[in-house]
Amino acid sequence: MKKTVLLLVVIYVSFLTSSLFAQGKLSGLMFGDYYYNTSRDASINILKNVATKGVQDFQAFQFRRIYLTYDNKISKKFKTRVRFEMSNNVIAQNGKFTANIKDAYLQWKAFAGQSLVLGLQPTPSFSVSEKYWKYRSLEKTIMDLRKIESSRDLGVGLKGKLDKKGIFSYWVLIGNGNSNKPETNKYKRYYLQLKISPVKNLSITLNGDFSPKGNIRNPYLTITNNLVSNGTFTSSFFIGYKSGQKYSFGTETFIQSSENSFNNGASLQNKNSFGISVFGNLKIKENLYLVGRYDFFDPNTNALSKGDSRNYILAGLDFKVQKQVSIMPNIQIETYETPLSGNNINASVTGRLTFYYKFL
Repeated sequence: MKKTVLLLVVIYVSFLTSSLFAQGKLSGLMFGDYYYNTSRDASINILKNVATKGVQDFQAFQFRRIYLTYDNKISKKFKTRVRFEMSNNVIAQNGKFTANIKDAYLQWKAFAGQSLVLGLQPTPSFSVSEKYWKYRSLEKTIMDLRKIESSRDLGVGLKGKLDKKGIFSYWVLIGNGNSNKPETNKYKRYYLQLKISPVKNLSITLNGDFSPKGNIRNPYLTITNNLVSNGTFTSSFFIGYKSGQKYSFGTETFIQSSENSFNNGASLQNKNSFGISVFGNLKIKENLYLVGRYDFFDPNTNALSKGDSRNYILAGLDFKVQKQVSIMPNIQIETYETPLSGNNINASVTGRLTFYYKFL
């Protein structure tokens, strides 16, 4: 009797699952590498604002990301997405790989050409530039890499066209400002994007966001109420062009200003960060692409904070073994401005063999 009941339960669950997935789409992809750190400075582990971490001569195989995504179109007006992510940065307490929720949102076509998005969703800031970069499997775009903004936020967004031809479009989002983590304070983050597409395959975006925070005490003010603001303003600009599968290139730049976040020893000043990225890929011949990128990043442009800028270079080849399978030999180089102490910092160099494939 127990076996019969168990069999019926298995049949019912299988039927329910197949019916559910028949309404939507299940997809999955992964990318990882074999890498070898051929050069590192002895002080690499104590340096700040480092993109290429790890000590010299370290080598390993790694999965950097595994995505499992379910998309379901409920009706003409509603669709949903749930995505689970396994990352080499997310480790369980027992030291093993674990998964977390990357996306969990409901999108509602509330008006003609306008969509309301509720839940854990992508942020506007580098959503367009990442599509032109095309190689998230090799590295994040500069704002994501330098932790200027997160790729996800939990909140409510509204996006759509501003004209019939779709030359102008917008995207606004109010979120917790805490990525895909639970909220810890009352403050929210406010995003705004304006996208301009004057011709096919050309995109220009203007982005801005504001993240207020609790006031902080200014030790240099002698008045009783010495609290000052500590919000962060971020603005960015991107322009990119692509021609089908032949080539794609773009440039992205940003400025981030954090109020009263730089203590120069005599007063509190705004801490201003600046970055620019130039990238592209070119089809050399059938199933073979050349990929290149250069980033410059200065975490604090103040004249009293010198010696902390970074240069990042990535170069590689993309062998498309199959439509959904790529093998990409590539090299990462990061150089460091000589700090005020006067001691030169050796460049970081990492050789990688990156593999990417879609398994669903």
